[in-house]
Amino acid sequence: MSVLVFADSSEGKFKKTALEVVSYGKKVAAQLGTNLVALTVNASDLSELYNYGAEKVVSVSNNALESFNAKQYAAVVTDVATAENANVVVIDSSINGLYLAPIVAVNLEAGYASNVVDAPSSTSPFTVKRKAFSNKAFSNTTISTEIKVIGLAKNSFGVHEQQVDGVTEDFNASVEESKVKSEKIERVTGKVTIADADIVVSAGRGLKGPENWGMVEELADVLGAATACSKPVSDLGWRPHGEHVGQTGKPVASNLYIAIGISGAIQHLAGINASKVKVVINTDPEAPFFKAADYGIVGDAFEVVPKLIEKLKAFKAA
Repeated sequence: MSVLVFADSSEGKFKKTALEVVSYGKKVAAQLGTNLVALTVNASDLSELYNYGAEKVVSVSNNALESFNAKQYAAVVTDVATAENANVVVIDSSINGLYLAPIVAVNLEAGYASNVVDAPSSTSPFTVKRKAFSNKAFSNTTISTEIKVIGLAKNSFGVHEQQVDGVTEDFNASVEESKVKSEKIERVTGKVTIADADIVVSAGRGLKGPENWGMVEELADVLGAATACSKPVSDLGWRPHGEHVGQTGKPVASNLYIAIGISGAIQHLAGINASKVKVVINTDPEAPFFKAADYGIVGDAFEVVPKLIEKLKAFKAA
């Protein structure tokens, strides 16, 4: 019996979500009195996972898995879970994870709980706390199957160092050829990605045009943040579709989310509601976003944002 976590990586480097699922898996393993196994695919510095409690790292290296394919990856996770006799499998709630986890659950005939935000409140029966109703409520869900699959909500449990002496084992995964081929993959380079960002600076049509995005990027640079946008902005071609956040775009669960010139449509709010602190800058005091915000500034972004950048630079310099 063991707990297996899938530690996702990009270009060989572990994502922050990978360290979070390892931290979470270590907690669950301690509750169950068993060991923690981390599965990696085409990752490089495997020993990093020892710092967060992985007693064993199963490494899969296969050129056929260079591009994410949910069916192929699910087959690998299933094979490793079976080999390790895992009764709990933990996967993150990234875009890839949301595709991957349900297929793994079907393969293992396991119960699946998505959007989990905390360690089990009980292991008998196995009960977890989950986000519900677009992050407006919580539910306590009991998984009664022998094998459980948990989808851990991003930035919910946190990253906790707990160094152990771990071992690494190579796993020869048989990967069926996929009928789906990736023609092109566009990756953001040299910037903080939305998936890994603790702070996200987002803007909408209130910026009036793509030529005004310089101050958004400057604010993000000062804060070490990722840049994002609302759906209308990406639809207009002002910003890449990869920056579109919201219910129909990328979900955001950052520690700080700054919305500039975004009115706050319900789909946008549903996608960013898991962020811990939300700051809104808008000229319209009746904008729906103010009802969801922790802090709000009623003012012109073209006046407020430069002053905010100036103050932050002075603060950092001091």
